[in-house]
Formats: sequence, C-alpha cells, structure tokens
Amino acid sequence: MKFFLFIVLFLGVGTSVEAQNVGELLFKKNCVSCHGATGRGDGIRAAGLGTPPADLTRIAARRDGVWPMLEVMSILDGYLKATNPREDMPIFEEFLDNDMVEFDTGNGLITLVPIKLVEVANYLESIQNPRPTRYVP
Repeated sequence: MKFFLFIVLFLGVGTSVEAQNVGELLFKKNCVSCHGATGRGDGIRAAGLGTPPADLTRIAARRDGVWPMLEVMSILDGYLKATNPREDMPIFEEFLDNDMVEFDTGNGLITLVPIKLVEVANYLESIQNPRPTRYVP
C-alpha cells in the first residue's frame, strides 16, 4: 500500500514538474532575448527596443500581490495588443498551437485555452518576487 501511494505521489509531482519545465522551456525559447534569463527585462535585445521589456518577476508586486492569470495570458497571446499596444512585444502563435485545457475564467464559465499558454503563465507565476498573495483568474 505504501508503495502504491508513493507511485501516485511521484506521478502527480512528476506531472506538475513536467508542466513547469514546458513553461520554462517555452520562456527560454521565446522570451529570454528581451526579458533575460531571469525575467527581469535585461535580455540581450532589451537595450535596442522602443519600450523596455517588463520585469516579469514583479508582475504580482506591481498589482499589490495579486497574480492576474488571465491578464498575463492575454498579453502572451496578443489579445491585449489592441488596448495596450506594445510595439516590440510579439504575439506568440506557438503558445496557441497545441492541445487545449479547461480554464476557469472567474465568472462561473469554464473555457478551453491552449495548454502552452497556461504553462508559460504558470512558469511566470513561479518566478514572482515576492510570491503572489492573492489570485484572480
């Protein structure tokens, strides 16, 4: 019985670690050149951009400790580009071209969103300094 519980626990932890690794790998592939390896906005391309890249480790801190998951995903997928244009911030179509997962939008509705988008947002949450104290979808 103990062995069975260990296997179940191991598989659960392995899955969450794997998801974070996917988000981290996507971040490294798509974001590091501008936002830097640690996400602080100090990438090798940062100095040449019209708008300085945001410090992605302080998203929650800039919102009084709130982690705005849906807002972060909207920036990544380009949806907010119409209302909050960032000339140098690309739209990451790679984040949108994959399997879907259910996401609670916070208003009682569950919607399907690309899993890669969720994984990158979850990775960004993991690098927040200080850690978020509250959450909104």
